[in-house]
Amino acid sequence: MLRFSYSSNGPDVEGEALIDFLKTLNDSNNRITDWNDHYVSPCFSWSHVTCRNGYVISLSLASNGFSGTLSPSITKLMFLASLDLKDNNLSGELPNYLSSMINLQNLDLARNNFSGSIPSSWGQLSNIKHLDLSSNDLTGRIPEQLFSVPTFNFTGNRLTCGSSLQQPCVSGSTVPVSTKKSKLRVVTPVASCAAFILLSLGAIFAYRSCYAHKIKHDVFLDVPGEDECKISFGQVRRFTWHELQLATDEFSESNIIGQGGFGKVYRGVLPNGTKVAVKRLSDYHNPGGEAAFQREVQLISVAVHKNLLRLIGFCTTFNERILVYPFMQNLSVAYRLRDLKPGERGLDWPTRRKVAFGAAHGLEYLHEHCNPKIIHRDLKAANILLDDDFEPVLGDFGLAKLLDTKLTHVTTQVRGTMGHIAPEYLSTGKSSEKTDVFGYGITLLELVTGQRAIDFSRLEEEEDVLLLDHIRKLQREKRLDAIVDRNLKTFDAKEVETIVQVALLCTQSSPEDRPKMAEVVSMLQGEGLAERWVEWERLEEVRNQHFSLLSHQFAWADESTHDQEAIQLSKAR
Repeated sequence: MLRFSYSSNGPDVEGEALIDFLKTLNDSNNRITDWNDHYVSPCFSWSHVTCRNGYVISLSLASNGFSGTLSPSITKLMFLASLDLKDNNLSGELPNYLSSMINLQNLDLARNNFSGSIPSSWGQLSNIKHLDLSSNDLTGRIPEQLFSVPTFNFTGNRLTCGSSLQQPCVSGSTVPVSTKKSKLRVVTPVASCAAFILLSLGAIFAYRSCYAHKIKHDVFLDVPGEDECKISFGQVRRFTWHELQLATDEFSESNIIGQGGFGKVYRGVLPNGTKVAVKRLSDYHNPGGEAAFQREVQLISVAVHKNLLRLIGFCTTFNERILVYPFMQNLSVAYRLRDLKPGERGLDWPTRRKVAFGAAHGLEYLHEHCNPKIIHRDLKAANILLDDDFEPVLGDFGLAKLLDTKLTHVTTQVRGTMGHIAPEYLSTGKSSEKTDVFGYGITLLELVTGQRAIDFSRLEEEEDVLLLDHIRKLQREKRLDAIVDRNLKTFDAKEVETIVQVALLCTQSSPEDRPKMAEVVSMLQGEGLAERWVEWERLEEVRNQHFSLLSHQFAWADESTHDQEAIQLSKAR
């Protein structure tokens, strides 16, 4: 059984470092609300944080409206490989201490208000692969070693590069012939590949200079075919950057409808009136970023099922990877369970039952009918979307690892959401179809109870932080009425019992004991459930007796220790 242990000494060193770092960033908009210094390590459930082997390796903090400065506490993250702080309002001078972060590979501080010069010590960042300092207020010379970084961008500053020094301001370009010194906040036009070839170098720079004074939004080079990666699958459409820019009102913050580990999702409208969800991947420059994009496009384009989110298009530019999906008007199951606005429709029992069946069919398709098989690895109510008819569709499965001929996949980075992650995946990094079965079981409990998979507020009344532990206790006490969501006015008690039983079978500690998704679909229909449930109850009784015996032994040991201490204290001194 998956349990948490809490330390009275607070978070670990990296957790404390992140809390200090966030304070100096000045999160005045309260964008980061789940960095909690009371309960868990940052590697468990903190947003914008990616870990490997228990250490923080990536911070993705772009576009959060931070208006503070950097803190030296960041250097306590000894294994940090990627730091993304672009598109904020950070100020101050670039600190020398960043040069001590020898594992840093990606550093993106673009479009902030940093001033002063680039520290010469930054030349010691020997592992840096991507460095973007564009559109700040930096001055002076650039350390010579930084021109050897594979991908760099110093444009939009008052630095000595380009025509004033025989070194380019951006990697992959030649020294510009223009002597204009006006600060360029936006430097990349929208052009087709053919037009790009025909345009003269002077015309390009003239256009850039003119366009830079008009707007201050993000504009990126859009050259069809520049980085196509030879992706072309079925009916999936290739969009241009300009099309998606128009559809999302230049990726306006007001159109953001979600944000995950791989980027933000924007609401958009195409010229024909079609509403779309535009997923803009944020870690293209990070290790695995482009590979993740190619994998998602390829997999989703061939995984077609009524209970899977359909990919309708994608876009690639020099530095962008974007996916386009149909917009789900009814948002997610999690939203309908817990985040409704006044007057909005919740989920009645027939709809929840439909979600349970639909999610099972979608997951069975990924496991049994895709070649190679696809593991979702982060199944939860928030990743089940609802179409206009409240039919469930599974989203975010394209970021999953593949199963080839092996039964399991070993990864050095555990992806998923705490409370939904199977215990063997969390402890060993091994994922399989049974990992998804566990997540599906937790999702069933979310549907029945309306509660989150992990809820620290339960500590006020009991010890069970995890929803699974809470339900197991209520099931032992035969308190079905206490399990069901209070927002459900009516429900079928027999159907609720069936779904709870299936959920508990799916969330057994040993993956070998969990059913396959094909068996889950059958059990939801009543086939084979009775026999499995009888066996589960027998094993649960054995587990309860064993737990009771251990508890009794621990209690006896504590009592004996106290008696011994009392005897020792009563002796003459």
